[in-house]
Amino acid sequence: QVQLVESGGGLVQAGASLRLSCAASGRTFSDYAMGWFRQAPGKERVFVAAISWGGHRLTYVDFVKGRFTISRDNAKNTVYLQMNSLRPEDTAVYYCAADRAYPLSLRPSYWGQGTQVTVSS
Repeated sequence: QVQLVESGGGLVQAGASLRLSCAASGRTFSDYAMGWFRQAPGKERVFVAAISWGGHRLTYVDFVKGRFTISRDNAKNTVYLQMNSLRPEDTAVYYCAADRAYPLSLRPSYWGQGTQVTVSS
Protein backbone atom coordinates (compact mmCIF):
# COMPACT_ATOMS: atom_id res chain seq x y z
CA GLN A 1 0.00 0.00 0.00
CA VAL A 2 0.99 3.56 -0.67
CA GLN A 3 -0.31 6.31 1.56
CA LEU A 4 -0.53 9.81 0.11
CA VAL A 5 -1.14 12.98 2.10
CA GLU A 6 -1.64 16.29 0.34
CA SER A 7 -1.11 19.72 1.83
CA GLY A 8 -0.78 23.33 0.72
CA GLY A 9 -4.28 24.14 -0.45
CA GLY A 10 -6.09 27.29 0.55
CA LEU A 11 -7.99 30.40 -0.49
CA VAL A 12 -6.18 32.85 -2.74
CA GLN A 13 -7.02 35.65 -5.12
CA ALA A 14 -6.80 35.34 -8.88
CA GLY A 15 -3.23 35.74 -10.08
CA ALA A 16 -1.71 34.33 -6.91
CA SER A 17 0.43 31.22 -6.51
CA LEU A 18 0.20 28.10 -4.38
CA ARG A 19 2.40 25.07 -4.00
CA LEU A 20 0.78 21.77 -3.22
CA SER A 21 2.77 18.97 -1.64
CA CYS A 22 2.04 15.27 -1.46
CA ALA A 23 3.98 13.12 0.98
CA ALA A 24 4.10 9.42 0.21
CA SER A 25 4.81 6.48 2.47
CA GLY A 26 4.49 2.74 2.51
CA ARG A 27 6.43 1.67 -0.57
CA THR A 28 9.54 2.71 -2.49
CA PHE A 29 8.59 6.16 -3.77
CA SER A 30 10.82 6.05 -6.83
CA ASP A 31 8.99 2.93 -8.07
CA TYR A 32 5.90 5.04 -8.71
CA ALA A 33 4.96 7.63 -11.25
CA MET A 34 3.07 10.44 -9.57
CA GLY A 35 0.35 12.76 -10.65
CA TRP A 36 -2.19 15.39 -9.74
CA PHE A 37 -5.88 15.39 -10.58
CA ARG A 38 -8.60 17.83 -9.65
CA GLN A 39 -12.33 17.79 -9.18
CA ALA A 40 -14.45 20.93 -9.32
CA PRO A 41 -17.90 21.02 -7.72
CA GLY A 42 -20.40 19.08 -9.79
CA LYS A 43 -17.77 17.91 -12.26
CA GLU A 44 -15.75 14.78 -12.85
CA ARG A 45 -12.23 14.33 -11.59
CA VAL A 46 -9.75 15.26 -14.34
CA PHE A 47 -6.06 14.80 -14.92
CA VAL A 48 -3.79 17.80 -14.32
CA ALA A 49 -0.15 16.69 -14.43
CA ALA A 50 2.12 13.68 -14.09
CA ILE A 51 5.79 13.00 -13.52
CA SER A 52 7.76 9.83 -14.22
CA TRP A 53 9.65 7.79 -11.66
CA GLY A 54 12.91 9.72 -11.92
CA GLY A 55 11.28 13.02 -12.78
CA HIS A 56 12.59 13.15 -16.36
CA ARG A 57 9.25 13.00 -18.10
CA LEU A 58 6.39 15.39 -17.47
CA THR A 59 2.86 15.55 -18.79
CA TYR A 60 0.36 18.40 -18.42
CA VAL A 61 -3.20 18.99 -19.42
CA ASP A 62 -3.47 21.90 -21.85
CA PHE A 63 -5.29 24.27 -19.54
CA VAL A 64 -2.41 24.37 -17.01
CA LYS A 65 0.56 24.38 -19.38
CA GLY A 66 2.81 27.34 -18.69
CA ARG A 67 1.19 27.98 -15.30
CA PHE A 68 1.62 24.77 -13.28
CA THR A 69 4.81 22.81 -12.70
CA ILE A 70 5.02 19.30 -11.29
CA SER A 71 8.19 18.12 -9.60
CA ARG A 72 9.33 15.44 -7.19
CA ASP A 73 11.99 14.90 -4.58
CA ASN A 74 12.63 11.19 -4.26
CA ALA A 75 14.84 11.73 -1.22
CA LYS A 76 11.87 13.29 0.58
CA ASN A 77 9.20 10.99 -0.89
CA THR A 78 7.29 14.06 -1.97
CA VAL A 79 5.73 15.35 -5.15
CA TYR A 80 4.85 19.00 -5.67
CA LEU A 81 2.54 21.05 -7.83
CA GLN A 82 3.57 24.67 -8.20
CA MET A 83 0.57 26.64 -9.38
CA ASN A 84 1.07 30.17 -10.69
CA SER A 85 -1.31 32.71 -12.20
CA LEU A 86 -4.26 30.99 -10.58
CA ARG A 87 -7.71 31.58 -12.04
CA PRO A 88 -11.15 31.16 -10.49
CA GLU A 89 -11.70 28.17 -12.78
CA ASP A 90 -8.79 26.42 -11.03
CA THR A 91 -10.99 26.11 -7.95
CA ALA A 92 -11.24 22.41 -7.11
CA VAL A 93 -10.18 19.68 -4.77
CA TYR A 94 -6.72 18.59 -5.86
CA TYR A 95 -5.78 14.94 -5.50
CA CYS A 96 -2.37 13.34 -5.53
CA ALA A 97 -2.10 9.94 -7.22
CA ALA A 98 0.47 7.19 -7.61
CA ASP A 99 0.77 4.38 -10.10
CA ARG A 100 3.43 2.00 -11.37
CA ALA A 101 2.78 3.01 -14.97
CA TYR A 102 3.63 6.27 -16.73
CA PRO A 103 1.76 8.13 -17.94
CA LEU A 104 -0.78 7.61 -15.19
CA SER A 105 -4.03 5.98 -16.08
CA LEU A 106 -7.28 7.74 -15.31
CA ARG A 107 -7.68 5.27 -12.44
CA PRO A 108 -4.35 5.28 -10.62
CA SER A 109 -3.72 2.65 -8.01
CA TYR A 110 -3.48 5.07 -5.10
CA TRP A 111 -5.14 8.37 -4.20
CA GLY A 112 -4.65 10.94 -1.52
CA GLN A 113 -7.54 12.46 0.39
CA GLY A 114 -7.44 15.74 -1.50
CA THR A 115 -6.75 19.36 -0.65
CA GLN A 116 -9.09 22.26 -1.43
CA VAL A 117 -7.90 25.10 -3.62
CA THR A 118 -10.21 28.10 -3.92
CA VAL A 119 -9.40 31.03 -6.19
CA SER A 120 -11.46 34.17 -5.78
CA SER A 121 -11.93 36.71 -8.54
